[in-house]
Amino acid sequence: MKMDIQPGAVQTLGAPDSLILSSGQVQYGHFDGPVKSFGLEHFRYTNVMDKPASHLARHFHFKQFQFVSVVTPRYVIGVAIADIRYAGTGFCYLYDIKANRLMETTWLKPLAIGCQLADSPWSGRAQLASGKGKVTIEIVEGIWQLNIDTAQIKADLQLTPMPLSLPMAMCNPTGYSGWTYTQKHNGLKVGGKLTIHHEPQPLNRTLAGYDFSAGYMRRETSWRWASINGYQGDALVGLNLAAGVNETGCNENVFWINGERHLLGPVHFAFSRAPESADDVSWQISSQDGRVALNFRPLNRRQEKLNLWLLKSNFRQYLGYFDGEIRDGLGRTHHIDNLLGLTEDHFARW
Repeated sequence: MKMDIQPGAVQTLGAPDSLILSSGQVQYGHFDGPVKSFGLEHFRYTNVMDKPASHLARHFHFKQFQFVSVVTPRYVIGVAIADIRYAGTGFCYLYDIKANRLMETTWLKPLAIGCQLADSPWSGRAQLASGKGKVTIEIVEGIWQLNIDTAQIKADLQLTPMPLSLPMAMCNPTGYSGWTYTQKHNGLKVGGKLTIHHEPQPLNRTLAGYDFSAGYMRRETSWRWASINGYQGDALVGLNLAAGVNETGCNENVFWINGERHLLGPVHFAFSRAPESADDVSWQISSQDGRVALNFRPLNRRQEKLNLWLLKSNFRQYLGYFDGEIRDGLGRTHHIDNLLGLTEDHFARW
């Protein structure tokens, strides 16, 4: 039996072998696992006047990114690789929880030359490398492996879900004729080897989560996001909340408790962007149905602003602590008390 608990209005579909059928139809909704292939060759992409999109538009309008967060008792590691066609970008940061210190390595590849992304969320390889170091994400039959080789971090890790635990996998219409596929899984166990500042790290209390997003997304978009991978007492907690990135139909909000997946309703993020230098302004994240009521207190952040001719990005990812309550699909209330996690506020024109 798969560990999937849903509110009554949400139904999941069997994961298709191909997201896009040979007829050109995109399959929308929530799935019970990763799709094997996108089937991009079948997609009938059109412009806003219903004309077939050019080969250049088909190429440059497809975006894809992958993100992995690893949380140990002492450190948080964040790794991202993105192909936005005009450029390939990525980062690898290391956050020292005790010292409240953030260090990072970044990559920028014009026209995404030298940037590789996985073919599908079922199998493939993503990689960025330069003289600064290398990060690689490999997916083998839906299981994620992370390799990092930077000045601060040496890692060879495998992310493993609890038995029968399901990811959140969904596809929504986007813009006039596009679509966005998003797959996330939090509360994953971590095995392998991790060395930070030449010191081997124990992995027995280490957790991770990932994000695989791809599709013909809007040229201009924004989102707010929250994520937790942690232990609340002996319970293993995973959380993914977002607003803005998927605009039509389903949302990607989901809570995992000891591997059980509980799909949630829409959520609202309340916070202030005004005090640029202040990282201690709290966020409130809530749902209209009352199942989500969380506060978040930022401690540190990674930020980046790009204001280029074709591209714009205003990115802030915060590290801090969550408090509050979440009610799962069985009506049980789970208390979140001083649990470390991430939030993000992002605008992109790509």
